Amino acid sequence: MHELSICLSLLDQVTRIAREQRADAVERILVRIGPLAGVEASLLQHAWPLAAAGSSAADAELLIEETAVRIACNDCGAESAAQPNRLLCTACGSHRTRLISGDELLLARLELRIPDPPPA
Repeated sequence: MHELSICLSLLDQVTRIAREQRADAVERILVRIGPLAGVEASLLQHAWPLAAAGSSAADAELLIEETAVRIACNDCGAESAAQPNRLLCTACGSHRTRLISGDELLLARLELRIPDPPPA
């Protein structure tokens, strides 16, 4: 299950940001995953508690937002949605397309609990 290793890498990134911001804890994490990213969202969701246990993100809510596949046509220039297994231009039917989105795995948002500074 490579989703656990992805969670561990995500945890490294999240804890580094939390440390830089001097956060007490990580409260919420939003990850965007495209259908062509090679990651199963449900497996990622199940692996998260194992990866985050004992960290400042242990109680963080992991939200996963699935993104759509979008393509641009090299022949007619149209941009359109596409199915992961059918990257054809919906305007002209061409197979000469390039992927705009749908293969991403992004840390989109991080909500941290940052303590109030001590009074001066």
